[in-house]
Amino acid sequence: MPTTIAALAPLLIGGVLLWSGSLKLFGRHAAAEARRTALAGLVGEARVVPAYRILGGLELLIAVALIAPPPLWIDLAAGAALSAGFIAYLGYAALAAPASSCGCMGSRPSRISWRAFARAGTMLLASAAALLWAPSIAWYTELSGEPVLFTAVLAAEALLVAGLSPEFDHRWLLPLRRLHNRLTHPLSGGGFEIPLDSTVTQLIRSGVYRHTAAALRSDVTEHWDEGEWRFLVYSARYENRPATAVYAVPRLRYAPDDVRVAMVDEEEGTTLLTMDTPPPEDSRPEWVLTNPLPEHVRTA
Repeated sequence: MPTTIAALAPLLIGGVLLWSGSLKLFGRHAAAEARRTALAGLVGEARVVPAYRILGGLELLIAVALIAPPPLWIDLAAGAALSAGFIAYLGYAALAAPASSCGCMGSRPSRISWRAFARAGTMLLASAAALLWAPSIAWYTELSGEPVLFTAVLAAEALLVAGLSPEFDHRWLLPLRRLHNRLTHPLSGGGFEIPLDSTVTQLIRSGVYRHTAAALRSDVTEHWDEGEWRFLVYSARYENRPATAVYAVPRLRYAPDDVRVAMVDEEEGTTLLTMDTPPPEDSRPEWVLTNPLPEHVRTA
């Protein structure tokens, strides 16, 4: 069993690096994600995007070397060195820019946390295990010898990496939390659900909505519940840029003053505006003053 786990390490590490490197090189929001990372503090704002893409290219090269036969100890050593270097980078980022994004395995911003350290540590331990126990055993020989055990171990390792990756939380963790809320919330037992129209009405009566409604270009396109909040998504145009407006509205209480909003650039994925309280009426920006509110908002 230890030999099987060690022999699978190149495939696991190569798969992780293939994913992260591809996103850094070819991801739609790679440039925006690069600017959110602590890498900008190391190389400077002007060089952060090229450095981010070079790192992605290096990850892809090591990934191909690890996955493609024959297995070489230098490939495993390169994977271990990259994992160790990433742990060092995470330590720097946690101290120098704790609010920065990890910039690891996805375009979604994710704060640096113990999970990022644990994931990088897992990659380092896997590389070390392969170097010690299976430096010359190819993963495809394990597949042909014990395919069931191979598949089970690889699936368990992939689930471990996914569980340590905040970038994938929207795929599994948030749905589980929503299911937990439905099953355990006091109101769920009676089958009562807050109507969407009620939430929209509360949103329209909020100062935050009145200040940003002129930027909206659609009705509600998506909505979901998370804890005491209901999130409403609209298409928008902010400062002549296509954007997505995400409003957080209290779901179980009437509190229009607590409504919050974030405007996100659709092309770069960057946050253009966040607002949890409306500014004074006389400080409205030009794009609001020149775009009158819809009739149903002015009369609400």
